[in-house]
Amino acid sequence: MASTIAPDELSTREVISDPYPAYRQLRDRSPFNYEDLPAGSVPGIDGPIRAWALMKYADVYGALRDHDTFSSANNPLVGKAFPPLVLIFDDPPRHTRFRRLVNKAFTLRRIEALTPWITDVANELLDEAGAGEVDIVDRYTIPLPVKVIARLLGIPGEDYETFKRWSDAFLSLVSMDNTERMRSIQEMVQYFGKIAADRRAHGAEDLITALVEAEVEGEKLAEWEVLGFCMLLLIAGNETTTNLIGNVLNILATRPHLWRQLRSDHSLVEMVIEETLRYESPVQRIARTTTRDVELSDVAIPKGDVVIVYFGAANRDPSEFANPDEFRLDRDLRNHVAFGMGIHYCLGAPLARAEAKITLNAFLDRFSGITPGEASAVRQTMTPVVFGFQQLPLVLERG
Repeated sequence: MASTIAPDELSTREVISDPYPAYRQLRDRSPFNYEDLPAGSVPGIDGPIRAWALMKYADVYGALRDHDTFSSANNPLVGKAFPPLVLIFDDPPRHTRFRRLVNKAFTLRRIEALTPWITDVANELLDEAGAGEVDIVDRYTIPLPVKVIARLLGIPGEDYETFKRWSDAFLSLVSMDNTERMRSIQEMVQYFGKIAADRRAHGAEDLITALVEAEVEGEKLAEWEVLGFCMLLLIAGNETTTNLIGNVLNILATRPHLWRQLRSDHSLVEMVIEETLRYESPVQRIARTTTRDVELSDVAIPKGDVVIVYFGAANRDPSEFANPDEFRLDRDLRNHVAFGMGIHYCLGAPLARAEAKITLNAFLDRFSGITPGEASAVRQTMTPVVFGFQQLPLVLERG
């Protein structure tokens, strides 16, 4: 990587694969205005997409808490680069009503009830993976979260490769041909349209049935709202957790002393997960649009401008976390922003944490050690939104 990183390089593959040197160089300059997407990236938008980068913890935390000023609606890419997903592109009062609809599917009680089934899926995947060198992304970190979210939605978990392809296409603004990308998104829309129609005719005990039967203020959800919910839940339900689990396993594979410590004391599992969320946040950033002129860190940001809130940079801000580039288990992590903050705090955070905890305990029970494989680990470079692995070969040692 170049020793000096320009703001306009933030969405390049090189920086996506390892954004932390860029954050270290640029954090003190933020907020700054930069070219987030070059001209031609988004059909229907001629020029480049410019945005303001927020990288300081205080600015990020403040923006996430102030949803009135930093709006999730009015994103210029919605309808051009993305279909209109529900919740993530909504403000109150719509956001409040929609969130209430799906909150009960992600309660701690519901997740505790799912835990035995998730544990069985985790162990089945590990039985199939065996021991020796395994690409853990292909064999475990993709299939587990997709199977889990598929079960909640009520769609076949065996189709996880297709679901993952659709999720990747949705996020791949900087790396995929637009025609191919839109074809995948259209496939996803049509798939959920058929499932929703089937649930209207023959209900089932699943989230899609709950959505097609739900009423908000006496009215059923519109078709595009049901489909927007389904797409959001599928994408968010697998991308975050796939990347979290891969990042945790890589950290442990490269720190054998930490693996030994965990094997002797499983009570540290949750601390390792929380520090991974801070240290290598699976979701790196999210977009907002200003609803008024606002000033942050003595910088004036005009009304109507796009702001990119960098979770990954905030979670390594030395003003909030001492020695932020060290992975440590003695931190107070209550205020990390890996799952956001405020009204848009990640709906699926308890589920992602549960899947990561089940995974770590299953690996610790089964393997005496995990180490990097002979083949190279490859970070994903398709999107600046997430941080994780495209390929992660690990040697799994039976104990």
